[in-house]
Amino acid sequence: MSDRLTALVSATDWLWALRRFTLFATAGNLIWEVLQLPLYSLWYSADPGEIAYAVMHCTIGDVLLAVLSLAGALALVGTREWPARWFGRVGAMTILLGLVFTAYSEWVNVYVRESWAYSAWMPIVPGLGVGLSPLLQWFVVPAFAMWRLRVLLGRTQLWRGP
Repeated sequence: MSDRLTALVSATDWLWALRRFTLFATAGNLIWEVLQLPLYSLWYSADPGEIAYAVMHCTIGDVLLAVLSLAGALALVGTREWPARWFGRVGAMTILLGLVFTAYSEWVNVYVRESWAYSAWMPIVPGLGVGLSPLLQWFVVPAFAMWRLRVLLGRTQLWRGP
């Protein structure tokens, strides 16, 4: 196969993978946002319309963060051949970037801006002062999306070197 054809196939795989990752991240984040509602004060104080709006607003933000985290991971540790190569490294960096931003965002929005508040049910991470559920979300959902993507790719090895 010529270098140009190889690059075209890699670019097609990359676009296909990005689209599937976005689909899985959307579904996972929507489900997570609905399930964690009782951990936020909104669940107890808002009407159903406000709750529905908050779920959609947060899900859209989560999907944007997921895609930007993946793009950042690809820029930092990806290769031209992704997803065929360095899949695990890109996945780990995607999760790390999402976790760091989420910890910062939760802290700012709960304690500085007071944009939202935790209910008594939200477990708080000692030392960080932020909710455990949103941090778990940024480990579980991207990991699920990457795992599902890996299954679709039909690959068996997560860490492939150069």
